[in-house]
Amino acid sequence: MAMFLQSGGAQLRRVLHAPDVSVIIPTFNERDNVGMLVRHLIATLRGLNWEVIFVDDDSADRTVEVLRDIGRDEPRIRCIHRVGRRGLAGACIEGMLSAQADIVAVMDADLQHDHRLLPDLVAAIRQGNDFAIATRYSAPYQETALSPFRSAVSRIGTFVAQHTIQARTTDPMSGFFATRRDLVEAMASRLSNHGFKVLFDILSNAGPDVRIAELPYRFATRSAGHSKMDRRVALQFLELLVAKATRGAISLRLVCLVILGAAGLTLHMALLAAALATGTEFAWAQASATVVTMIVNFSGNNLMTYRDQRLRGRGLLRGLSIHSAVGSLGAAVNVGIATALFAAASPWWAAGLAGAFVSGLWNNVMTQALVRSHERT
Repeated sequence: MAMFLQSGGAQLRRVLHAPDVSVIIPTFNERDNVGMLVRHLIATLRGLNWEVIFVDDDSADRTVEVLRDIGRDEPRIRCIHRVGRRGLAGACIEGMLSAQADIVAVMDADLQHDHRLLPDLVAAIRQGNDFAIATRYSAPYQETALSPFRSAVSRIGTFVAQHTIQARTTDPMSGFFATRRDLVEAMASRLSNHGFKVLFDILSNAGPDVRIAELPYRFATRSAGHSKMDRRVALQFLELLVAKATRGAISLRLVCLVILGAAGLTLHMALLAAALATGTEFAWAQASATVVTMIVNFSGNNLMTYRDQRLRGRGLLRGLSIHSAVGSLGAAVNVGIATALFAAASPWWAAGLAGAFVSGLWNNVMTQALVRSHERT
């Protein structure tokens, strides 16, 4: 990796002076992109005293090893290797708080952000702006590298975000921006570690009078690796919107618990109706619907509600076993209450709903109190 070796003068400059800018780059399975990106950054940031902090979420493709090889020849490249923690927002926040420079810039590692814009972003902050945002939605460029579906989703999300925050910008969900480190430090305790839209979270905690400079750029096509955008990202953004709209009164976990709880209740009633339609006795129908729903809800909560503590492998089997053992008491109470109500001439749906509510409440409480007390493995 000798190609990254810096000159003796640059080394001396780094020892004598703090960097002008710290560039924060979150990574997850980006080993095919980081080498090219570093070469681009060295050329682009010539004339600035800089450092680049990669924050890697324990990539399976060994991105960290590539970055360490680069860092042996280019000490301005650092890597934070996060184990047991996941999430682009959390990685960005951790990187910004570890920065040496007063100005921090955030960009992706997938080569879709135009690195040539970095000096202009830094200059905009030096001119007195609180934020310098590289925007995909300003002339002369418009977002072109996304599929029609993803472009539509992005624009809808941007529209909603613009009407949720007080700060005015055309691209509140941009992943390419610069700001002051002290500004992030002041609001760090209020920022969420979940989700992909850290700028939106930061702006939602900023006042309406923040000074924002926008620099248009063309969003490029990813050349290697795979996009991290999926349905979970959309749900995370929805959760964040609700949390910010309610000023934190409703937590991200609570939003997910409510969504999955409603879905589980719907599933339970559908299974109960189907079983009764086949002539199954009510008690057996309620019991079977309860068991299936309990397993489905556990899986959904593991994937979404507690995704930052997600259980895998043996940990998943252990968690499901504990959940099932503890949940059996709630299931027994559920079936007992529902059967008694049904025998007392209550409509089947009312009896089933009452029982399902009791076991659902019990299982959610026990999931948080017991299952999540175990460390993820």
